[in-house]
Amino acid sequence: MNRLSLVLLACFLTAPAFAASPPNIVVILADDLGAVDLGCYGADLHETPRLDALAKQSVHFRQAYASAPVCSPTRAAMMTGKHPARLGITIWAEGSLGGPQNRKLLQGESKHDLPFEEVTLAERLHEAGYATALVGKWHLGDGDHAPETQGFDVNIGGTRWGAPQSFFWPYRGSGRFGQEFRFMPGLPLGKSGDYLTDKLTDAAIAFIDSAKQQPFFLFLAHHSPHTPIEAPQSLIEHFQTKLKPEMKHQNPAYAAMVKNLDDNVGRVLDHLQTRGLLENTIVIFTSDNGGYIGVDRKGGFTAPCTSNAPLRSGKGSLYEGGIRVPLLIRWSGAAAGERTQPATTCDLFFSLLTAAGLSPTGDQPSDGMDLSSSIRNSATKIARDTLYWHYPHYYETTTPVSAIRAGDWKLLEYFEDGRRELFNLQDDPIEAQDLSATQPDKVAELSKRLTAWRTEVDAKLPTPNSQFRGKK
Repeated sequence: MNRLSLVLLACFLTAPAFAASPPNIVVILADDLGAVDLGCYGADLHETPRLDALAKQSVHFRQAYASAPVCSPTRAAMMTGKHPARLGITIWAEGSLGGPQNRKLLQGESKHDLPFEEVTLAERLHEAGYATALVGKWHLGDGDHAPETQGFDVNIGGTRWGAPQSFFWPYRGSGRFGQEFRFMPGLPLGKSGDYLTDKLTDAAIAFIDSAKQQPFFLFLAHHSPHTPIEAPQSLIEHFQTKLKPEMKHQNPAYAAMVKNLDDNVGRVLDHLQTRGLLENTIVIFTSDNGGYIGVDRKGGFTAPCTSNAPLRSGKGSLYEGGIRVPLLIRWSGAAAGERTQPATTCDLFFSLLTAAGLSPTGDQPSDGMDLSSSIRNSATKIARDTLYWHYPHYYETTTPVSAIRAGDWKLLEYFEDGRRELFNLQDDPIEAQDLSATQPDKVAELSKRLTAWRTEVDAKLPTPNSQFRGKK
C-alpha cells in the first residue's frame, strides 16, 4: 500500500480490542456476476475451483436475489437493510442524473447519493468497535458522500463511478464511459501489467493485517467481471482453447475475469487461514445483480459477456436472469449445505448485525430478514413469503417495471402499457409460460399487493413524456 494509505490505517486502527471475540466479517461482492457464472451454480466454460470449494463449506443459497437488477440500489440495500424503492435509489448513480428523453415514459426519480441520515452497516459495526474498510467499488455518491462519511475508516478505490477506465495499471483515463476522467484512488504506485482485481486484493489483505487484534469488517467490492472486459492474456488464451460451440458461456475474456476473481477470493481465504482468523470470520460472497448479457463492443468482442441460461434475460431485467445471484455464507457453526428458500441482499444487513451482537434501530423497516437461524439450522425456514422489486427505468433488457414474488408465483407489471406477466417459478423457473390470461384472479391479487407495497414505501414512478412522438 502507499504511504498515505498506511498513515490512514495507523490513525484509524488504534481503538482497543473487544474483551470478547466478536466475529470478523468479510463481504466479497462481485459486479455483474450472473447466477450461473460459478461452477457450483452450473457454469460450463468458467472455472471457479476456490468458490466451488467455499460453497461446500458454506450455506449455499440456490434462490438468492439481488434487491435490484442494477448495482447502486443493491449496494445501498446491503448497507442499510432497506429496499431500494424505500431508499429512493433505484438506478445506478450516474443514471440518476437523467434518463432517456426519447421514450414513452420519463424515468422515476432516483437519488444520486446515499443520504447521510441512513444508518449503514459500517456505521453500526464501527460504533461497536470494528475496524471498517471499503476496498473497491463504492458507487453510492459523490466525494461529499464517500465511504468515509458512511462509517468506513479506510477507503481504497471507492469513488462515485461504477467501473474503472481499465482493469490494467494505471486504471485511469476517459473515453470508454464518456469524457469524464476516472481514476482509482488509494492504491500504491504500480507498473505496466498490474491488474486491478489483484491489487485490490493486496489492499484487502493489508487491511486485515493492520487490524491486528481488533475485529474488522472488510467490504471487498470487486469491479470484476463488469465491463471493460479485460483480463491477463494468458488466462484468455486458456479459455480460448477450452471453448466449445455447445457451451452456454462463449466469452473467453469474461471467463478469464471470473477465474482471476476466483483466484483472488482464494487468496483472501488462504490469508485468513494462515493468520488463524478463518474460523472466527464470517465470509460472504455474492453479486450485485444478474449477469450482463450485452456485448462489450468497445473491447472488440462479438459474444455476450455472459449467459444466465436457463434463467431468462439479464442485468436490468426483473426476470430471474436479472436479479438472481450466487450467495455463499461461510459462518462458523453453520449447517453447511444448500438452502432453497429465497434470500435477498437486504437480509445481509440484519444477519450481520445479529452476528456482531447488535440489533436494528427501533424504527428500522423490515425489508430484510435475519437469516442466522436458518444458517445455523437447515430445518429452520425463513419466515417470509413475499419479495418485491421496483425498477422505474429503461435498460437494454427492459422498460420500466415492478415485480412481486409471493410463494412460487411471480408477477411483473410494466408501466408503459400496463402489461402484466404471471409465472409459477416452481413449475416454470425459466419463465417461459405467461399464465396471466388463464389466472386472472391471481394476477389481480398480486397486482393489488404490489400496488399497496409501492404506496407503503413511497416508490417513485415513471411519468408520461409529453415530448414523445413515436415508437422507440
